[in-house]
Amino acid sequence: MTRAAPSHLLPVFARADLSFESGEGAWLVGSDGGRYLDFTSGVAVNALGHCHPHLVAALQAQAAKLWHVSNLFKSPDGERLAARLCEQSFADFAFFANSGAEAVECAIKVVRRYHASKGHPERYRLVTFEGAFHGRTLAALAATGSKKYLDGYGPPTDGFDQVPIDDIEAVKKAVGPATAGILIEPLQGEGGVREPSHAFFRALRQFCDERGLLLAFDEVQTGMGRTGDLFAYRRIGVAPDVMSLAKALGGGFPIGACLATAEAASGMTPGSHGSTFGGNPLAVAAANAVLDVMLEPGFFERTRKMSLLLKQKLASVVDRHRDVLSEVRGEGLLIGLKAVVPSGDLVGALREEKLLTVGAGDNVVRLLPPLIVSEVEIEESVRRLERACAKLSGASAKKEAAQ
Repeated sequence: MTRAAPSHLLPVFARADLSFESGEGAWLVGSDGGRYLDFTSGVAVNALGHCHPHLVAALQAQAAKLWHVSNLFKSPDGERLAARLCEQSFADFAFFANSGAEAVECAIKVVRRYHASKGHPERYRLVTFEGAFHGRTLAALAATGSKKYLDGYGPPTDGFDQVPIDDIEAVKKAVGPATAGILIEPLQGEGGVREPSHAFFRALRQFCDERGLLLAFDEVQTGMGRTGDLFAYRRIGVAPDVMSLAKALGGGFPIGACLATAEAASGMTPGSHGSTFGGNPLAVAAANAVLDVMLEPGFFERTRKMSLLLKQKLASVVDRHRDVLSEVRGEGLLIGLKAVVPSGDLVGALREEKLLTVGAGDNVVRLLPPLIVSEVEIEESVRRLERACAKLSGASAKKEAAQ
């Protein structure tokens, strides 16, 4: 019997015993030869599916020209990407990073530096929210505030005050003379696909304006079409001062961005922030190609149509399997299934049906299909969900009978 070679990867991931050889659209081909329907999308990254021809062509063309030059020199393609993102948003400036955590770090620095540049360096604290997830750097973990992520890394980075979500009075009580701003996700993905009310966001915007605070949105997961518009804040109707992006921005190629208004970015001067790889030619080419596709007429209307179809069909599955599922949550194609059984059991049962999903907080399973998913693929995903629920219902019945 051949023994598998030991892995030299740092053992920080609980990886499934599954790997993939290739992918196209919403499908992955496993090294086991199986064909898997991918409703994980690399955790909301592969928004245009696998091997989208326009993205492949853009990256191949750029790879044959230039990979990296650093930010010591001008970047015409980077300037174009920044202009396009700003034209489509509230922002005047963009900074390019390599990941969501880096984009969040930049947002934190922009907020703090803004007040320091106005003569108030004592204003450095940010109000954040229970159930949030902002990344894995030490500052982003402190903003997240979850004990399970912070344990073992010493005292959390100072400067974050966490309060319950959707509670404006708790926000007001947390704000003091040292408060610089508020950092929030328009919809919590990792936290269980939980969405505060639009009224709460309006109240946050009004309160920030009254108190001279900056409002920062973490749209690393919700941005780039995931909730049915290019940015989730547009659906909410409340614009932030600062916003972090990543995940789907490069369609699978690593790139993050921090967007800000001219006023919010007024403290950012040469040398105040930087990145060696941020905005490199390959990443910029990928992100520009993503925008090419997403800004085509009708793209988001189709996304919203697929969202409505999927949510309707999922609701019918919930009705038929109340012993397994209790609720459908989410916006656009960031969908959460609140499970009655352990969410890990449901993720595993779906994987056995060759439907890939991802867990979240609050015993929720996320469905994150690519934004180009078809009606046929949605129908197929629901059939596989039905089979998984039937198996879990059967297992539950047998367990009860044995007791």
